[in-house]
Amino acid sequence: MDRPLTYFRAKSAAARGRIAAAVGAIALIAAALTGTAAAGTAAAAPSGGWRLSGKWACSGAPVPDGWVITGYDRTGCKGAGSWYQQPVKDGIWTCSGSPVVSGYVITKYDRGGCTGIGAWYHESARDGRWTCAGSPIPPGYVTTNYMRTGCTGIGAWYHELVRNGMWTCSGSPIPPGYRSTTYMGTGCGGVGAWYTVRA
Repeated sequence: MDRPLTYFRAKSAAARGRIAAAVGAIALIAAALTGTAAAGTAAAAPSGGWRLSGKWACSGAPVPDGWVITGYDRTGCKGAGSWYQQPVKDGIWTCSGSPVVSGYVITKYDRGGCTGIGAWYHESARDGRWTCAGSPIPPGYVTTNYMRTGCTGIGAWYHELVRNGMWTCSGSPIPPGYRSTTYMGTGCGGVGAWYTVRA
C-alpha cells in the first residue's frame, strides 16, 4: 500500500530524534567516565532514568555545602584539571583538599588514591572511633588516645564523647561545662594527658 510522503518524513524525524538522544547519552556517560565534562554536566542530564550522583567541575570551582570531591582528572577542563563533586555520605573516599562536611571525620588515608594525589575516607562521627591526624573533632568529642603509626603512618587519634572523669590528650578541645585538672606526661601515647571533669 502506498503511504503519503509526510508519513516517511515523520518516521525519519523520529528515527533521527532517537539517534540524537542515544548519541547524547553516550557522550554524557563518556564525559563522566573520562572526567572531561565541565561544571554543570549533571544538570544537563535528561530527566528520568539514569543520572549521575554528582558533577564534574573545573579547578577552582566552589564545592556546594554538604558535598565533597571524590575524583580528579588532570586533563579535564582543557588541561586545567577537573574535580568530581558529589553529596557526602557515610563511608566515602574523598580527594586531598576536599572539604570535610560537619558531622564527619576522616578515618583512613590512601597515598595513591584519587589519581595519585591522595584520598581520605569519610565516616560519620561516633563515640569510640580512631581518626586520622588532621581530622576535625566534632562538638562534644575529645581525643583520648594517640597512635603514631595509625592512618598509614600519619598518626591517629581516638575520639570519644566527653564525660566526667576521663583522661584527654594534650591539645584536645575541652567542651563547655568541663575543665582539666591533673596532667600526666606519659598519657595519650606519650603526648600527655589531662584529667577532665565537669566544671
